[in-house]
Amino acid sequence: MGFLNIRTEKIHPEYSAEKEFLSSIPLLFEKGEGRVIYKGRNELREFIHNGKEYIVKSYHRPNFINRFVYGIFRPSKAKRSYENALKLLEIGVGTPFPVAYMNIRSALLFDKSYFICLKSRCSHVYSQLFEQKFEDEDEILREIGRVTAILHNNGMAHLDYGRGNILFENIGGKIHIELVDLNRMYFGPLDITKGCKNLERLPATPRMHEMLAGEYAKGRNLNPDKCLELIKKFRSTQPGKIDNLY
Repeated sequence: MGFLNIRTEKIHPEYSAEKEFLSSIPLLFEKGEGRVIYKGRNELREFIHNGKEYIVKSYHRPNFINRFVYGIFRPSKAKRSYENALKLLEIGVGTPFPVAYMNIRSALLFDKSYFICLKSRCSHVYSQLFEQKFEDEDEILREIGRVTAILHNNGMAHLDYGRGNILFENIGGKIHIELVDLNRMYFGPLDITKGCKNLERLPATPRMHEMLAGEYAKGRNLNPDKCLELIKKFRSTQPGKIDNLY
């Protein structure tokens, strides 16, 4: 890095022995190493090191104004993802284990950031519920409702709670849920209206909505009929929704 380039990084204490490898991630990206999983505005790559599978998210360079804002005033998306993942794990909500984050800036201007986590144990994503049949679909939906209730009871809401950010897997006969893409989170009280509105981006059939609403209401000691009514109402206002239910 050049003379004016400044780098900050945070490595989870459990992975301090891997500091040399983790600190080399930006250089490995520049060299084109790692298996590309997704490439768009941001980029995801998988790395395997010492028998561990890591997923690295490289965030795109923001516009000039935001380069100044992130350089001085606002935490980077990578830092927020790391810290929010730790908060989820503290309350018992699943997410891939956060390993590290790195920020690189040129003088006062923010440049790039990287978030590193372990590869998820979950091989399925919510959108697949519309693409194939899962024998344990009801249990999957109930567990999503239960996990959402835990999140909201702790004053947290995922602000991009969509079909691509909820992962699931049947592990040993028990449904395991993991949430990803955590850089945008709300912290504060969530009443029944705010809580149900947080589910508006999830496509669902009427039966799926019943499963979600029932378990969510149970987890928050709310009226299930009212939750179902609100969830359906908010979902119906979403533009371009794929479920076409009502």
